[in-house]
Amino acid sequence: MEVFDAIQRRKSVRVYDRRPIPDDVLMKILEAGRIAPSASNIQPWHFIVVRDQKRREALSTGRYAGFLKDSPVVIVGCGNKRSSPKWNTIDVTIALENMVLAATGEGVGTCWIGSFDEDSVKRAINAPPDCNIVAMLAVGYPRDGLDLVSKVIAARKRKSFNEVVSFEEFGKAKAT
Repeated sequence: MEVFDAIQRRKSVRVYDRRPIPDDVLMKILEAGRIAPSASNIQPWHFIVVRDQKRREALSTGRYAGFLKDSPVVIVGCGNKRSSPKWNTIDVTIALENMVLAATGEGVGTCWIGSFDEDSVKRAINAPPDCNIVAMLAVGYPRDGLDLVSKVIAARKRKSFNEVVSFEEFGKAKAT
């Protein structure tokens, strides 16, 4: 799949079937995060792959994260506050988005999770104190027809190009 195709096809998946993610596919997704760019190439990230049911349940307590317990894999994106105090969050975010696009290219669904209690997540994965929990990714094969939340959200139309892009200064359309 071409990159732009993956960008266009990517959607948040909140309902997964029970098929496990093959190790070669999971490693490709993780590798996409590992090779992401970062400020000064510090690579201030660490990714925790959670397959264990009890740990996934512990990660699913956020207001909008309940379905994490049902996804076959959760990837917790951690930033190192010590090695990159100013940029770790942005760098981990870039790496996680690489993973999202790689997963889409492999036919695997994801959902970005920002709804969590950082201390609870740290306890569940035994993270060190200098770890910043940036986000989590639910990862799995989409189950057809049951994701009503995604259908409602998808019904919202994308803003037009001119609503979100300006040239040279805010609100200025491209000269024709």
